[in-house]
Amino acid sequence: MLPRITGALGRAAHGLGPATGAGSPREALRAGLGSCLGLGVLGVVMLSSGVDLHLGMYLIAPFGATTVLVFAAPNSPLAQPWAVVVGSVVSAVVGVGITLVVDEPTVRVALAVGAAVAAMILCRAVHPPAGAVAMSAALAPDTVRELGFRFALAPVAVGAVLLVVTAVAFGRLTGRRYPFRQFDPVADPAERVGLREDELADILARYQQSLNLGVADLARLVGAAELQAAGHVTGPVEVASVMSRDLVTVAPRTGRAELAHLFGEHGFTSLPVVGADGAYVGVVFQIDLIESGLSPTVPEVRGTPEEFAAPEVFAAPEVCATDIMTTDLPVVHRDTPIAALLPQLAERGCDAVPVLDGPAIVGIVTQTDLITVLARHALRNGGNAVTG
Repeated sequence: MLPRITGALGRAAHGLGPATGAGSPREALRAGLGSCLGLGVLGVVMLSSGVDLHLGMYLIAPFGATTVLVFAAPNSPLAQPWAVVVGSVVSAVVGVGITLVVDEPTVRVALAVGAAVAAMILCRAVHPPAGAVAMSAALAPDTVRELGFRFALAPVAVGAVLLVVTAVAFGRLTGRRYPFRQFDPVADPAERVGLREDELADILARYQQSLNLGVADLARLVGAAELQAAGHVTGPVEVASVMSRDLVTVAPRTGRAELAHLFGEHGFTSLPVVGADGAYVGVVFQIDLIESGLSPTVPEVRGTPEEFAAPEVFAAPEVCATDIMTTDLPVVHRDTPIAALLPQLAERGCDAVPVLDGPAIVGIVTQTDLITVLARHALRNGGNAVTG
């Protein structure tokens, strides 16, 4: 009996623990700085000494809750611009309307918030802090009677728009996408899941997750899960067993003509760049060499890579490997599982992954190498199935 009680208590305690994954210190700092900036901008505008408070230009507590969503959870459907602005304004209108006709405080607050929630759902603009907007109106009848429905314009609409604009700008500066992604049927290979937008939306509605996840993000998660599962096909294969070892490397100051010659001679599409000490520096891709100085007056050029480097084709000044190499590629080590490369090589713009041993490059894995490995395993598994 005691073990059952202990087990039940353990499960209950586990259910009361954190529901989200551990956040990184970097993300915590990003969200904190963004929130500080957002409310700082809002305060400068709303609390300026030249602003007449009778115009409704002041701060309200729900702005703090909105700040948490747009800066700490920018991918949430509840934090998107439509939800923030429309949800807040609709709730303000509802809250003001009920405050003007209902005198009893308890009934007024309950009706204001309940009606605001219903209105937000009907408008597809659910934004939790907006419930507090309606409640703020219901708790301040004197202010509402003075401002009337202008309360929905200022401070509510003005504050919501300012927070959204600040969040968009801050997201661009810090590498977070806000507003969130919209569904794109022609997405990156890693995000193609073979499902239409309406099918993904139906899945979210069926499991009552529409308020927690967007359609595009669901597609990204499904695609990532499929890639992870595909990685299991290869088993415990390590990068060292499939990487290309016959490397042709170039120095950082290698010129365009020499790069074109090496591409043409060896048939490679990428050339690693190493420093004088043998340390890996970056990778030059053939397409980057072509695009680095292709004259806009030449609509189409056919031929060998050496012909691409001809003076009449290139109009730009001479460039070297350092000028056109890619330095932000993901890197792996000899013992990295092949499965870890699938998401990286499936992303747009990542055609090869360098393999490092310390600072030195010892190999490179291309999309062709990975396809070959997967094809071999597929044939092997198919053969076993036939003979079995």
